[in-house]
Amino acid sequence: MDVFEAIRARRSVRRFMREPIAPEVLEELLSAAVLAPSAGNAQPWRFIVVRDPQLKEGLVAAAYGQSFLGEAPVVIVVCADLERARRAYRERGETLYCLQDTAAAVQNLLLAATAKGLGTCWVGAFDEGRVAELLGLPRGLRPVALIPVGRPAESPRPRPRRPLSEVVEHR
Repeated sequence: MDVFEAIRARRSVRRFMREPIAPEVLEELLSAAVLAPSAGNAQPWRFIVVRDPQLKEGLVAAAYGQSFLGEAPVVIVVCADLERARRAYRERGETLYCLQDTAAAVQNLLLAATAKGLGTCWVGAFDEGRVAELLGLPRGLRPVALIPVGRPAESPRPRPRRPLSEVVEHR
């Protein structure tokens, strides 16, 4: 699948088959994530791969009851290493660049999963403190996204997109 096909095919999947994800496939997804651009090449991302059912249920609770997180065979918690970002760009690195960088890594991961026939959902609605506590994250490692990954048990329809004429200006 070329990148444009993956972009058009990507959907937010919230129903997953119980089929496990092969370690080599998961490694490919994470390898795609770390190829994302980052400000000053700081690469302030960390990825916590969660397979443990109890931890996934804790993530469900921290994500305000989004039960599909517990149904996916894997949940990848994408974190921003605030200290790494701060060392590279001081306050702006910690408050902005690390979020941009991790967002780029998440998008790479989502598109790679789509190309592999897997479903994902970018979950941003969760209690960061509860996730950090549940996973025993050190201070300065901020969870910014929860990404359930698995074989999709649904085929969501494309969501409407605003036309280019509404969002693009030429000057």
